[in-house]
Amino acid sequence: MGRNGVLLALMMALVPFASCGHDYGQALSKSILFFEAQRSGYLPHNQRVTWRANSGLEDGKANGVDLVGGYYDAGDNVKFGLPMAFTVTMMSWSIVEYGKQMAASGELGHAMNAVKWGTDYLIKAHPEPDVLYGEVGDGNSDHFCWQRPEDMTTNRQAYRIDANHPGSDLAARDWQPGNGFSFHRFPAIKPRLLA
Repeated sequence: MGRNGVLLALMMALVPFASCGHDYGQALSKSILFFEAQRSGYLPHNQRVTWRANSGLEDGKANGVDLVGGYYDAGDNVKFGLPMAFTVTMMSWSIVEYGKQMAASGELGHAMNAVKWGTDYLIKAHPEPDVLYGEVGDGNSDHFCWQRPEDMTTNRQAYRIDANHPGSDLAARDWQPGNGFSFHRFPAIKPRLLA
């Protein structure tokens, strides 16, 4: 067959892979679907990840506050306010910048629901002036326990920042989703975020 024949056969074998390209619409759909899989709380009737069920329904109860909802972090069962707020901010700005493309792929509604899910939780995490809950669950114990959120047995302690426990970086980041997206798409939410 010779060297040229081997190269030609190799190139012919690789042509189908080179010509298939990337399906960015599918990548977008699966990325947004990931957020649905990470939801905490009472899941909506239109939940597309059907193997998930309600979870974290007692979150905040020990602290006398309702912290049900939001997103679990990176496949864990802990809810961290800082990465959640950052993620919601990035999704928000993606919608502002690429909303037409998302609509064309049929994902705009799902993306907006993902932002609303996170933003609704971040509003709940600020139950009174100068108080913000930044974490639910214990990251250390959670990382040693692999279980579905529906079956959690780990500590669900909620941690807050306030005048005695400062955290301006967390407070500033949690403000960003409302500042970036909610005012733009949902003007009626502005008074709730400014409270």
